[in-house]
Amino acid sequence: MGDQEVKLFGLWASPFSKRVEIALKIKGIDYQHVDEDLSNKSPELLKYNPVHKKLPVLLHNGKPICESLVILEYIEETWKSGPSILPKDPYAKAMARFWAKFIDDKCIAAMWSVRGSSEGQEKAVEVLKEHLKTLENELEGKKFFGGDEIGLVDITANVIALWLGVLLDLSGIELLTKEKFPRLCQWIDDYLDNSVIKDTLPAREVYREFLSNVLNSSS
Repeated sequence: MGDQEVKLFGLWASPFSKRVEIALKIKGIDYQHVDEDLSNKSPELLKYNPVHKKLPVLLHNGKPICESLVILEYIEETWKSGPSILPKDPYAKAMARFWAKFIDDKCIAAMWSVRGSSEGQEKAVEVLKEHLKTLENELEGKKFFGGDEIGLVDITANVIALWLGVLLDLSGIELLTKEKFPRLCQWIDDYLDNSVIKDTLPAREVYREFLSNVLNSSS
């Protein structure tokens, strides 16, 4: 598509920013990453996402696209070269969108709730456990949520592959184990072993230190 300006306004510690980075790398798209500071958001970020004032924002030839799942679909529809991250079949595409939304609407909300008080935490863990069981069942007979290759749902679920394990560890909760969730844990191993994912997601130890500092400062 010729010379193009592709910028990503994001943050290394954000699972939502990392979704976009993964999609761009899978597609082989050159882009410039603009690091944002959430305590001092850039004028560009506020200009390009005046509604939510959140990252990530993808800037393509001067046009901003916001919200990570919206950006992933835009990338798929705009750049036809490289591997597809969404199925071509309309039903399979609808199912991918369904599971991506399930992760965003259900799993992530339950994740952050496990940080509550002991009574509230116990209930939150049970809710999260049920959601993880649902994902465990969805992986039956599949290497990735997208089948044999990483797709939209896998990219969306990077929050479970890295961030959830660190959060549970810091919260002293033993939940995401091979005994309880063998398919999900195998998926995590296969996902994190992918070369694009390894090149994109932060090291577990680095993120653990970052999240520990965030939790300590907010407690």
